[in-house]
Amino acid sequence: MEFNPKKRFFSFIRALQNEICKALESFEPRAKFIEDSWKREAGGGGWSRVLTGQVFEKAGVNVSEVHGPVPEILKSTIPESAKEFYATGISLVIHPTNPMIPTTHANFRYFEVVDKAGRIVDQWFGGGADLTPYYLFDEDATHFHRTLKQACDNHHNDFYSEFKPWCDRYFFNRHRSEHRGIGGVFYDHLRPDEKLVGAALEAFQQEIASSFIQAYIPIVENRQSLDYSAAQKKWQEIRRGRYVEFNLIHDRGTLFGLKTGGRIESIFMSLPPTVRWEYNHCPQNGTAEAKLIQALTTPKNWT
Repeated sequence: MEFNPKKRFFSFIRALQNEICKALESFEPRAKFIEDSWKREAGGGGWSRVLTGQVFEKAGVNVSEVHGPVPEILKSTIPESAKEFYATGISLVIHPTNPMIPTTHANFRYFEVVDKAGRIVDQWFGGGADLTPYYLFDEDATHFHRTLKQACDNHHNDFYSEFKPWCDRYFFNRHRSEHRGIGGVFYDHLRPDEKLVGAALEAFQQEIASSFIQAYIPIVENRQSLDYSAAQKKWQEIRRGRYVEFNLIHDRGTLFGLKTGGRIESIFMSLPPTVRWEYNHCPQNGTAEAKLIQALTTPKNWT
């Protein structure tokens, strides 16, 4: 029997979008998400939600559902018989105001291609979540990783041990020889029946996506009231520059969106509102800033 989860997964991520937005709005005394729905000329569209508040300088939680003829950029990586594609996913980036709260990113998606008769010829899930701190609290990194590891372990013993180093490899600014953050999990092209049968794989995808709230929200609760200085805010903006560099130079999702005529506002939702580049900026040895840089050069087992 053909495994076709696209309707279920789309409904799931729309509900998850509501749940995540509600959790983030609970920190804000007045600010609410605004939703901007859009249509894709070649087929499909999306629902972009953005919040600008006191705790979150910028938070975006987007859902898209797009389809149409297979783009040229994909043709060398999928079966030759594939004529049409379908993709749906939820993507979020949260840039807090307080530099003691880390930035976070998550994305969970489903992709399929069909032949001219409408038969699925390839399909997979992908996704992940990662943490980008400005000031490193070991207990926050441990909580984030342990939560994701538990979600992985509930479905396959190999998933976390494979997806954690995959995340470290992917979110790496090669031009600076440093990681974007302290990682999390990352995976792509998880096909049904390779490690899990279709229904079991779909169950994993839903649990790992749902676990994001428990992985991140407690960190915000613990750090939102911490004091910070103008110098620490400046450091946050310098580090945000590295975030921008990764997204514009290395991130496959950003580049895919730009090359396939994606909606620019939704693609660049991931970029922080304030950022700076300081020439040859190096933190002094022994400082909290230097501790962060050390952690970004050598991946650690946080569990």
